[in-house]
Amino acid sequence: MLERLLVSNLAIVEKAEVEFSRGLNVLTGETGSGKSVIMGAVSLVFGARSDSSALRDGAGDSKVEAVFDVSDKADEVNAVLAEAGLPECDGGELIVRRVLSAAGAGKVWVNDSRTTLATLKSLSAHLVDIHGARANQNLLEEEFQRRALDLCGHVDLSAYSKAWAALVAKRVEIEELLGTLASEDELDMLRYQVAELEGAGVSQDDEDLKERHAAAAHAGEILEMANAISDVLGDDGGVADSLIRLQPRFNQLGRYFPEASEWAAEADEITLKVQELSRSVAGAMSKIDADPAELDALDQRLSVINRLMRKYLKGGANSVSQLLEVAEAKSRRLKAMENFDNTLETLRKEEARLLELVEEEGAKITRLRAASAVKLARLVMRQLKDLGFLQAKFYVSLEPSKAARHGMDAVSFMFEPNPGESARKLADIASSGEIARVMLALKSVLAMNDGPGTVVFDEIDANIGGDVARAVGEKMRLVGEKRQVIAITHQPQSAVFAANHLVVSKSVVNGRTLTSVRRVDGEERVSEIARMLGGGIKRSIVCEHARELLEGAKN
Repeated sequence: MLERLLVSNLAIVEKAEVEFSRGLNVLTGETGSGKSVIMGAVSLVFGARSDSSALRDGAGDSKVEAVFDVSDKADEVNAVLAEAGLPECDGGELIVRRVLSAAGAGKVWVNDSRTTLATLKSLSAHLVDIHGARANQNLLEEEFQRRALDLCGHVDLSAYSKAWAALVAKRVEIEELLGTLASEDELDMLRYQVAELEGAGVSQDDEDLKERHAAAAHAGEILEMANAISDVLGDDGGVADSLIRLQPRFNQLGRYFPEASEWAAEADEITLKVQELSRSVAGAMSKIDADPAELDALDQRLSVINRLMRKYLKGGANSVSQLLEVAEAKSRRLKAMENFDNTLETLRKEEARLLELVEEEGAKITRLRAASAVKLARLVMRQLKDLGFLQAKFYVSLEPSKAARHGMDAVSFMFEPNPGESARKLADIASSGEIARVMLALKSVLAMNDGPGTVVFDEIDANIGGDVARAVGEKMRLVGEKRQVIAITHQPQSAVFAANHLVVSKSVVNGRTLTSVRRVDGEERVSEIARMLGGGIKRSIVCEHARELLEGAKN
């Protein structure tokens, strides 16, 4: 859950610190006081995009920092951190900090380590579920409705998803094969090229062909120079022989001049190296073949390899390894083309088998969703009655659809707000107030399932009032028993159910607007509820009504 939020230089907020608690937290205040700025700061720490226009006028940068208690989701959060190369949470505490700069791109830190906005968004999936005027529109999308249905019924898509992925991969393989289909002329050309390359017998042994050809072409010159080198290095009158003959002199001199002993050791080491060099020269020369017939054979072989390289290698490539790769690729393509019909038939059979498996697993998913649809409708209807829809009807429609990554069902939430009206898709008939209440009803149901630790409602009770607003407050408190709830509200009937009531207010100091956030209790809270009630009634009467609302919320 979100424990603490620190905001500086964001819009009209110069500096604010907000302490949140478990259960239902509500933020209230006059219109324009800065509630939306605080909610915007919450969105920023959960990965929302922003730019320098959000900075307070005259500020060089803006900072938002949040501290979370993730003890109950430590494994999930630490897994995301580990994948991003970030330090794990210490004692279940996660710290997120974002800085927006007037000079350029903002920066993100998690647990005091620099990271990316993408990582922050990955973390937010385990931390928060935000619902506002825009987020409520998700309720109208089939993807959202399908996920909610699966969550309610604990529908496991893993087996189906595995079968579907295999089917997609097989179809890609078929498309690739069809894309390689060649005409008879192309096939004849391919056969000729493969025969030419295979007939040349190109192998990795041809890699040093140029070097061997050069050595054979200059064999006489090479042997003459090498013999001269060997004569100088060799034992018989050469450098090594001379150094060996100097050893007694070094030893004798060492009796009177200690440094000569070191010379003797160095001369011995040099002798060994000269002898090794002499053997290397002799060994290399033994491989030189001055036979004219050998030179002629190498010359012909080099001519063949060079011709093939010029013909099959482009862009200056001239290695035997690259020529071998071309030969292998052409050979594979020829084999595939000559066995095209058999290969395609095999792939089609595998596709049919996988499609049968997808349909089998899809049928299982459909049965689970059908049971979940009945359960979800019953639970949501129960919640909707508490939210003022006393005679409304809600159910989940499942229609067969073509197999896709999510299954073989078209999911639609159907709604009948008033008796006598035919049920239609929620997206076709619901007002914004109805959408908000259906979303709250759904969240009340889904709160019993595992999900993010914090749920944010941004004016979910807009366009309602009276007993319905009270019911919304009760539902938010109910969700708060399972999840931390943070809600902006203008409805006093909702606000009285908060475990933590925060008031956002603004003032003008030295010609600048400043926003502050404070927790209210006791008479301060009574005064805030009375302000929200307003209505031009006597202050004493309004305050008494506020006390009654607060007292009633305790029962």
